[in-house]
Amino acid sequence: MRLAIAGFIHETVTFLPEETPLALFEAQALRGGALLSDLAGSATVAGGFIDAVAAAGVETQGLVWSDVSPSGPVTDAAFDAFLAEIIEGLRADAHRIDGLLLHLHGAMATPTRLDPEADFLAALRAALGPEFPIALALDLHANVSVEMLAGADLVCGFHQSPHVDMNETGRRTARLMIGKLRGEIRPVMAIAKPPLVLPSIFTATALEPLASIKARAKALEAETGLLDISVFTGFAYADVPAIGFAVVAVADGDKARAEAAVGELAAMIRAARDDLFKRELILDHETAVAQAVVRAAEASRPVVLLEHADRMNDSTYVLRALARRPGPRVAVPYLWDPESVAAALAAGPGAEIDLQLGGTSSARAGGPVPLRARVAFAGPKRFTGTGPMRKGAPVDLGDCAVLVAGLITIVATSRQISAIDLDPFHQFGLDPLDFDIIVLRSKTHFRAAYEAIADRILIAETPDWGPADLATLPYRHARAGVYPLTG
Repeated sequence: MRLAIAGFIHETVTFLPEETPLALFEAQALRGGALLSDLAGSATVAGGFIDAVAAAGVETQGLVWSDVSPSGPVTDAAFDAFLAEIIEGLRADAHRIDGLLLHLHGAMATPTRLDPEADFLAALRAALGPEFPIALALDLHANVSVEMLAGADLVCGFHQSPHVDMNETGRRTARLMIGKLRGEIRPVMAIAKPPLVLPSIFTATALEPLASIKARAKALEAETGLLDISVFTGFAYADVPAIGFAVVAVADGDKARAEAAVGELAAMIRAARDDLFKRELILDHETAVAQAVVRAAEASRPVVLLEHADRMNDSTYVLRALARRPGPRVAVPYLWDPESVAAALAAGPGAEIDLQLGGTSSARAGGPVPLRARVAFAGPKRFTGTGPMRKGAPVDLGDCAVLVAGLITIVATSRQISAIDLDPFHQFGLDPLDFDIIVLRSKTHFRAAYEAIADRILIAETPDWGPADLATLPYRHARAGVYPLTG
């Protein structure tokens, strides 16, 4: 038996003005043997695919894998190129490949496609035949459609956010696929879509009542003998018809059992609707900064200040507010600003330069902050990730710079990436415990590394494109009745 492995992964913020081009996917792409060697044993879905297939004594074939940070709509050229490459790779070795293990995010959008993952699967089916086996792993934040399920033999999603179970999701997806191909199981699926979508900040799976919903899904799986149950919270910042929660169950030949399970969980989600919105956790950014400064003066560990609405890692509301409040030692890891990085490279380490930092990805990003900074480091940075979600995976920041402006230390990058582990400090010889305040732009993933070192976490609301208040966003495609968007 031989299984092909591929991934084309993007979480699309449809409101952002700039599209995500083919070049960004190419810069992150791994192909063939490099895919298998670089991702084996990593915390990624691909790592789980590879590990499970090897454990089962099955051969693997790497096709192509590219995972790009959340950003604006994926260009149709990028979609077409990766779809064509995967189809070509499967056709070229059709006589040797028994099935495909595929990772898609589930919340992609392009300028002409509102359900591109479903289109991707439909095109694979059209090219390879309706019986060609496809197993699909999706992100917990996928906006899962009925059409998406129709294109796969089985679908499994992450169970946790932070996504510390990506490898495990890859493993269980691969195990089910191998079981199907060996004739040991006959997967059938059911889906329910309760009309609700959560802002990303409320999708941490340790929060109640989401934690209880997840626990009930796991219990139902054991009680009913289902092969898998995935609860997807949806991605609120992709304005698409399938937006929002979905529950998918995989049964062994008994679709009625799968339907009963997704129906029970969908009812549980509907009943918990208001409690799932943890609005009490959110502060306006000026209040959050003020509280962080006061607390930092007393705390023995850093205060984490989360600018959660930032989708491009360049918002400047919190940075600007902190620059007006001298006193605390502040770290701002992974601020996306290619122009400032280029200026730092030109000036070189040790130079003092005047910069206009961040805030350029859109009109909502806050605008640049003028700062004079010393260049502590400037150059390319590539390393193997060490955190709970990037462990063992290659990380390429491209050119980057460590900039020191008084008591504020900024790691500026030319490739946009979220700080979800301690690598932004350790890879540059910094210690996060040396800082009073750490400014992050993650939503839930930072918790896997930073909860353990933080005195407390303060969540700042800003007017960027990922707010907790979804009523501030101009939805056009979300289906009627999805709370709190249209009903």
